[in-house]
Amino acid sequence: MNTFHLSLDVPDVEAAVAFYRELLGVEPSKQKPGYAKFEITDPPVALALQAAGRPALSHLGIRVENTEAVEDAGDRLRASDLVTLDERETACCYARQDKVWVTDPAGNRWEVYTVLADIDDDDHTDHEVAASACCTPSPENPCCT
Repeated sequence: MNTFHLSLDVPDVEAAVAFYRELLGVEPSKQKPGYAKFEITDPPVALALQAAGRPALSHLGIRVENTEAVEDAGDRLRASDLVTLDERETACCYARQDKVWVTDPAGNRWEVYTVLADIDDDDHTDHEVAASACCTPSPENPCCT
């Protein structure tokens, strides 16, 4: 089985660990001063966090099986008092998706999403940016809002 490895620079490792513990629903497999690692089996990801000045990443995502799993993730995040943005039937990355967005303490934006259907290259009638790279909603980029 392949495992996706992701390494993030974060200004506050402790705050990042608290956030990822809630997002992923697991404890870190390793934690040292200025460093933590999560080993997730579903989906297979090794997530490393290390202390650094600032993050420089667009966004990250976890694809799940269905809308129910997206909704479960949103419920869990909101129960932890994290701010979320829900999107249903949104067009992004040539696909129709249901997703929930959340931002970690370092400002990295995460989406938990499921793909409902692929969108053909010519099917842009209801969303002008369906062919763009994955949309990350923000005041500067309201593509998916």
